[in-house]
Amino acid sequence: MKKEYRIKKNHEFSYIFEKGSSFANRQFVVYTIDKPGQAHFRVGITVSRNMGNAVARNRIKRRVREIMREIGDELVQERDYVIIARKPVLSMSFDEMKKSLQHVMKVGNTYKRKAANRNKRKMKNK
Repeated sequence: MKKEYRIKKNHEFSYIFEKGSSFANRQFVVYTIDKPGQAHFRVGITVSRNMGNAVARNRIKRRVREIMREIGDELVQERDYVIIARKPVLSMSFDEMKKSLQHVMKVGNTYKRKAANRNKRKMKNK
């Protein structure tokens, strides 16, 4: 993921926590806020110190960044996301983390709707 797609400033994190909406599962908490006119989504990742030493925390952050890079095209682009990793993430493989993060993103309705799906729904309603 490119560096311009990351949230790094403390005041930006605070703003998203205060004004954004959140959704969660056992492994992740995700806060989102709409940013109209923004060309690409941005992501901030937090991992608490009680999750392990710096090596373990950075490994989790690298994996989450890679997951976001892989699923980024499917997400709503005009939003900022803050992802908080919880304890169960420590014992998860990359694929398990990806499934869990995709699940929480679906719960939060952050995926783009495909035009074909919209047309199918319209046809059913008629």
